Amino acid sequence: MADLFKFELVTPEHMLIAADALQVVVPGTEGDFTVLANHAPVISTLRPGILDVTSQATRKRLLVTEGFAEVAPDRLTVLVPRALDIEELTPARLAAELETAEADLAAAKDDHTRRVAHTLLELLKALR
Repeated sequence: MADLFKFELVTPEHMLIAADALQVVVPGTEGDFTVLANHAPVISTLRPGILDVTSQATRKRLLVTEGFAEVAPDRLTVLVPRALDIEELTPARLAAELETAEADLAAAKDDHTRRVAHTLLELLKALR
């Protein structure tokens, strides 16, 4: 049996996931990276992307905005402003998220905010 590690996904409102994981694929700003048990310590910023969490019994894919990941040999903590469970995105919810992303892109006042909004919009379009 593969080794497990503690995984936590946290937003400002609450902890979304606290579970033992086999692996988590994280959308880092420098590229996706996979975390397994006994991973070297790392702190990374995140770009909008898909956080892919595999545990012993389930696999969960979440669309995350930007954020931070802190990796230790026995733990991964991901801090994000928002995370959307892809399986729970109904057509109506996806349409609402697309509308919000388009408005965020139109209202962006700097390059960083524009880039994040654009990336998130493209990810949402791909999920349609």
